[in-house]
Amino acid sequence: MSPSVSGGLNSPGSPDSPVVLAVIPARGGSKGVPAKNLATVGGVPLVVRAVRECLAARGVTHTVVSTDDDAIAEAARGAGAEVVRRPAGIAGDTATSEAAVLHAMDVHAERHGRAAEVVLLVQCTSPFLTREDVEGVAAAVTGGADSALTVAPFHGFVWREETPGDAAGGGVGVNHDKAYRPRRQDRPQDLLETGAAYAMRADGFRTAGHRFFGRTEPVRTDPARVLEIDDPHDLARARALAPLLDGGADGRPGALPARDDVDAVVLDFDGTQTDDRVYVDSDGRETVAVHRGDGLGIAALRRAGLPLLILSTEENPVVAARARKLRIPVLHGVDRKDLALKQWCEEQGIAPERVLYVGNDVNDLPCFGLVGWPVAVASAHDVVRGAARAVTSTPGGAGAIREIASWILGKELS
Repeated sequence: MSPSVSGGLNSPGSPDSPVVLAVIPARGGSKGVPAKNLATVGGVPLVVRAVRECLAARGVTHTVVSTDDDAIAEAARGAGAEVVRRPAGIAGDTATSEAAVLHAMDVHAERHGRAAEVVLLVQCTSPFLTREDVEGVAAAVTGGADSALTVAPFHGFVWREETPGDAAGGGVGVNHDKAYRPRRQDRPQDLLETGAAYAMRADGFRTAGHRFFGRTEPVRTDPARVLEIDDPHDLARARALAPLLDGGADGRPGALPARDDVDAVVLDFDGTQTDDRVYVDSDGRETVAVHRGDGLGIAALRRAGLPLLILSTEENPVVAARARKLRIPVLHGVDRKDLALKQWCEEQGIAPERVLYVGNDVNDLPCFGLVGWPVAVASAHDVVRGAARAVTSTPGGAGAIREIASWILGKELS
């Protein structure tokens, strides 16, 4: 597969597995909020938040961002998605999401030589979308529905103002008789469309031309996470809510991982266990500097019974030698770290959302999207620190891994 299309692959799957394609429309123009799809919530651009959840979702095989904007394309690729450049004819204010999805389906099929059986429309303007939302709509369609959408239980009384000139005038009840006020538990359960995620049988979508057809399955989600960003006030609300909805189990902003939160620790090597510099002697041999405190931290985590792994794109004897010294397994020379991580989790029987992954550079972002605890070292790239759930106060190669071990074990290591 060429580098231009290697991104966006969630899981290789088997040749008989259905292609489930998640499409994230993210055009550059926005009147309500300029550069909206790159606006940050919780320090992470909206398009990156959506990509991370789609890449982490089980059952989704490919993730594509459809855009006409260079900056959005760069952010999407950095997060691990494939990019489809949207033509100007379907990139204006009047362009529909359906048109973008159909175009992305055609481009993806041409690139990969196989059409998608199921297609998802995922909106990055819903900042608190979760991988469970994405999994839910995908599973509904692969399980037999023709189309699916995320919904939230809704208990409100809806009113509509009569148009001027109507004889009755005033407001009228839409989902209720204004003369009768039943208790909440006595009313039919209404469901509010969240706008976050939709799934469709690809052939049915092509025929219908719209996202709802055949048997439509509502997939329930958490009402507290329902928010669509259409104007600056929505963006301000999302930023205010992010510390609560993105934080740890206790809801505190910047909460750090504890032993009960983590079942495994996976470490990048260059830039996290080193300062990202390489020393080369006159014979071309490479050496790096590591921190003894990191070795102490890794030993403490190993004694605590946590599975550990070093995962590196570099195929370097130095990485293997350090892993032997630390007595932990290593996977190096890996082109797609996210796929290797996903496979390792499956082999170990560990849920990715229970994994802490430590990284420093943009090639770590796809792994960040898979795990529950993406952690950046203090010296990491700005985009990586923005995408992390926690950031060390110590730079890579200066004891950052020891600091993380002290978080997990709840004590200073000496």
